[in-house]
Amino acid sequence: MHVLLTNDDGIEAEGLQALRKALLELPGIELAVIAPDGNRSAMARSITTRRPLWVQEIDFGDRTVGYATDGTPVDCVRLANLGLIEAFEAALVVSGINHGSNLGDDITYSGTVAAALEAIVLGLPGIAVSQQSIAQELDFRAGSGFDFNVAASFTARLVAELESVPLPDGTLLNVNVPGCDPEGVEVTRLGKRVYSDQLALLEGDRGGRRQYRIYGDASYDRDETGTDLAAVAGGKIAVTPIHFDLTDKQGLTALQRYDLARLIAPAASEVEL
Repeated sequence: MHVLLTNDDGIEAEGLQALRKALLELPGIELAVIAPDGNRSAMARSITTRRPLWVQEIDFGDRTVGYATDGTPVDCVRLANLGLIEAFEAALVVSGINHGSNLGDDITYSGTVAAALEAIVLGLPGIAVSQQSIAQELDFRAGSGFDFNVAASFTARLVAELESVPLPDGTLLNVNVPGCDPEGVEVTRLGKRVYSDQLALLEGDRGGRRQYRIYGDASYDRDETGTDLAAVAGGKIAVTPIHFDLTDKQGLTALQRYDLARLIAPAASEVEL
């Protein structure tokens, strides 16, 4: 199996390197690494369209190499898909291990999850992996101090058994590992974040510029069971299936019953006059 490994923390990030080494130990895996040359956290599905991309070969010092780019995580997946590495066509995209959780609503901001989403856009399976720090924070900010051993080992085993996992086409797995020894694995749905943001003026200058901080803490509904947030808070690995179809099926049915066509009638009448 050809596996592409990427992330949003950068090619030298400890999480990516731990997962790279775990995946290299799997038999029958050909691994390619294309990752940003620096931190691209919270870039979501950003792509680079207004300039060319630089790519540099990186020697990992163990007779393997990877490729660093000044693009985004999504760019990394595109580079692989368009043939950056000769004779390599990815069959699976693994993104991570992210330094910090990607839970609930936070996944819409995550570059880690975005790379796995790009995989399913291209018709490939994707796995996004994130690791809570040993401080076991539950907001969207990365803590300090990580032990990636469990996350790397679990992900490698998941990749090895992926053909047996009942994963529908067009679905990625979002994996979040707690910062403690896991008490098990729970298949979850996305939880709901409660953001406590506020506009705080930090300073100004004589030129009229003002500096603001707008992001604060993020909590979650502690009474909501079955979510990724609740699972990680309970010391379990959360595995959440996610698909790209954002269509609200109920809203679709409701809107189809509403006569939207009549809203263009006045404009059509004015043109005729």
